[in-house]
Amino acid sequence: MPTDAIVLLKQDHKEIRKLFRSFEAAGEGARKEKERLVKKMIELLTIHTYIENEVMYPRVRELLPDLEDDVLESYEEHHVADVLVSELYAMKPSHERYDAKTTVLIESVTHHMDEEEQDWFPKVREGLGRKALQEIGADMEKARKKAPKKPTQPSALKKTVDAVIS
Repeated sequence: MPTDAIVLLKQDHKEIRKLFRSFEAAGEGARKEKERLVKKMIELLTIHTYIENEVMYPRVRELLPDLEDDVLESYEEHHVADVLVSELYAMKPSHERYDAKTTVLIESVTHHMDEEEQDWFPKVREGLGRKALQEIGADMEKARKKAPKKPTQPSALKKTVDAVIS
């Protein structure tokens, strides 16, 4: 049964929020559990931003030009998340800012997901309709299969990350 793009993205959001809650509920002594949760967050967020950036946003931008500003803002929010994810990926869980950086990532991504679900998704659903959303959803599922599971760090970003976390 074909699933539309918005349903797929909301499913991702639900899984990501569950990880966020688990991280927030983990206690101070739960270093290994937090590390496991952050690794899973990094994987899911890397895949999720990939399919949105490669499929959803370009298609919406093409088909609904009135939502261009929303798409551009979403790209920038993804950029912020990508930087945080890259920094966390390169960081040891024992680093003094590991939990703080994870908390900032959670806050930033939660804001982004809330905005999408409450404002952007309804506009997209109204503007595109069921058939187009199912086609985009099918393309997103194909993209998910080839999506990276960890951040790719261009050398310039790697140097920045190294400077920030050392």
